[in-house]
Amino acid sequence: MLYYLFQWLDEQYDVPGAGVFQYISFRAGIAVLLSLIISIIIGKRIIKILQRMQIGETVRDLGLEGQLSKKGTPTMGGIIIILALLIPVLLLADLRNIYVLLMLIVTVWMGFIGFLDDYIKVFRKNKEGLRAKFKLLGQVVLGGIVGAVLYFSDDVKLRDYDNIYVYAVDKGEPVGRPLETYAAQGIRLEGDGQLDSTGLHFLSHDTRSTKSTIPLVKNNEFDYTWLTGWASDDTQKWLFPLVFIAIIIIIITAVSNGANLTDGLDGLAAGTSTIIVITLLIFAYVAGNSILSDYLNIMYIPDSGELVVFSAALIGACIGFLWYNAFPAQVFMGDTGSLTIGGIIASLAIVIRKELLIPVLCGIFLVENLSVMIQVSYFKYTRKKYGEGRRIFLMSPLHHHYQKKGMFETKIVTRFWIITILLAIVSIVTLKVR
Repeated sequence: MLYYLFQWLDEQYDVPGAGVFQYISFRAGIAVLLSLIISIIIGKRIIKILQRMQIGETVRDLGLEGQLSKKGTPTMGGIIIILALLIPVLLLADLRNIYVLLMLIVTVWMGFIGFLDDYIKVFRKNKEGLRAKFKLLGQVVLGGIVGAVLYFSDDVKLRDYDNIYVYAVDKGEPVGRPLETYAAQGIRLEGDGQLDSTGLHFLSHDTRSTKSTIPLVKNNEFDYTWLTGWASDDTQKWLFPLVFIAIIIIIITAVSNGANLTDGLDGLAAGTSTIIVITLLIFAYVAGNSILSDYLNIMYIPDSGELVVFSAALIGACIGFLWYNAFPAQVFMGDTGSLTIGGIIASLAIVIRKELLIPVLCGIFLVENLSVMIQVSYFKYTRKKYGEGRRIFLMSPLHHHYQKKGMFETKIVTRFWIITILLAIVSIVTLKVR
């Protein structure tokens, strides 16, 4: 809203300073501050409302130190994050941007699923919450929406440097020939591509593409079409969209559930998510900047720079939430927050073509997910084979294993933050190291 207001003031009345709103970096800075202030201000009020409505955490005695002291702590605090995210984005982002619209859909959709889950737990007194199949269905549908938009929308494009064409003027008419044609003739483009002596210039080509980035590999582009390269052309027309959308569904489901499982200690999910989103903000800024992407030799994604504003707002919202969620927590984010953050992180990574980095960047989410899968699978296997279920971890998810070993909650959280920072650094390094 403010973005359009200041754009209008700048264009119609040339108001001094109004043009600064055209800069993504400026709006991102404002978004961080605004979302942080909003989350801190409304956080206190929402906590009081949740307390008044007796929306508190129900805790089973699992023998964890300090666990019972959390009983009654307000949950559904993810509402704070969602509101503190949406308000700055609606005010400061370009709402005509396809990526911003897509991220708003992800936020509201996953927030609604998480809210239903928490609502059933709190008000229906059902500890299981929303049934797993319905939660999974919601994630699958969202993944289908994201995948369909990225595959079918004409607004989702990449700058394709493999299809650069050089145009020569022949009798007043432009004649296009592939760049390789001129290279074979020994003609070399210099500087900005202008060759006055020949009248040549080159034009980059924005095109729809399903390419992604393979980290730490030279010429690191991976095209999902390779997965169905064995099929005939007629088969690929319907098979490839299904495969591509299925991959997007798997990624969104896995990351959102990973974030959900990580939300088990005070400040753990909010802190690790903040670090991850800061990294994704850097990726989005580079991918949306033609100069930086060219310098680093990575994909340039037109219009993706607006995701910097969205990411900045989420960072401020998470930090503001940490104000109340740090040990000892005054509020928990619940599934309302954890599922939303996980869905946003997955979608951001997919949009900026960094989803293959998720196992590294979201390493904490991954091991939390794996610890539960390994624990459950091994328990079922040993129960069937030996008549009694056995466990690999003292308790899952993994952070509870360390609690069972007697490690203080704050130490576990801090160490998981440190590990996430190291993983974020490794992820950023992949921009240049191949």
